[in-house]
Amino acid sequence: MSNKIAAARKTLTKAIKKHAEIVGGTAVSLKKAQRAAAEIQSAASAYAKLVEEKTGIPTPFLTLWNSGLEAATIASLVAERDALARKPHKNRDK
Repeated sequence: MSNKIAAARKTLTKAIKKHAEIVGGTAVSLKKAQRAAAEIQSAASAYAKLVEEKTGIPTPFLTLWNSGLEAATIASLVAERDALARKPHKNRDK
């Protein structure tokens, strides 16, 4: 397994585990759940991109991402979401 793909898989697994812990509790914080969901989406996107770059095989998440939007619109939204995820947030992780 490629080291980059293995690292991306590990990041995706951690994001899913964190999301499950947040939404599986008795009191679910909407903001925390949304943030955790965004982390899953970002990690899944990174994983899929690496797999496609290495193998040429399209993303295994294709059917999950079929929103009916045009590819250019989706690419723009993904880029914006990823940029926001990288931007430091003063109240994050409280």
